[in-house]
Amino acid sequence: MTMFTAQSEFNIRCEWGERGVTTLAPISDVVIIVDVLSFSTCVDVATARGAMVYPFVWKDERSQVFAAEKEAHLAVGRGESGYSLSPVSLVEMESGARLVLPSPNGATLTHLTGKTPTLAGCLRNATAVARAATQIGRNIAVIPAGERWSDQSLRPAIEDLLGAGAIISALEGSRSPEAELATDSFSSSQNRLREIISKSSSGKELIQKGFGADVDLACELDCSTCAPLYCDGAYCMRT
Repeated sequence: MTMFTAQSEFNIRCEWGERGVTTLAPISDVVIIVDVLSFSTCVDVATARGAMVYPFVWKDERSQVFAAEKEAHLAVGRGESGYSLSPVSLVEMESGARLVLPSPNGATLTHLTGKTPTLAGCLRNATAVARAATQIGRNIAVIPAGERWSDQSLRPAIEDLLGAGAIISALEGSRSPEAELATDSFSSSQNRLREIISKSSSGKELIQKGFGADVDLACELDCSTCAPLYCDGAYCMRT
């Protein structure tokens, strides 16, 4: 990390993906992970209903063993019967339930934040998460997760940029140019979020696969007052 990439002269910082987390988390009071389609939205929906969500990087035998240890549901593949990375599958989740949620993006970033308090933010809970972050500390890192190309390199995703911008717009403090750009993107798009995200690469893929309802749910701006906080290996509703 160099002084040029740390954005340390600003209170509100914004940077993409894994390198963004490892650069900004150590010098920030709180980190907000933004993975709109679908990790952060799933976490919001589930924790708002009183569930606990254990982010897990791998979807293999390791996740099965971990779910058994936690006496938790293991998320199935999107479209299969049961809880999954489809936020719609979680809307009637029972209070007190435990869910192991494998995710190559949001879960991976969560596990990289170390000891820095971590929140899961999306469009649905943008203001609530901003308010919770402010209560934790003054220096806030907002991390749009992005997606991955076939070679596993980062693909910036506009839905995460817009989610980050929605959260940053509700934060007070000096903003880095990266944070300002995210806010500007959100401000110019907030009246047509569904239109823009549904036409994005990620949105088109979900809609084509029959998950348009997930896109609709993820685009509901500030409909949730939940601020999921990562603590002891799981996201829970912050009290």
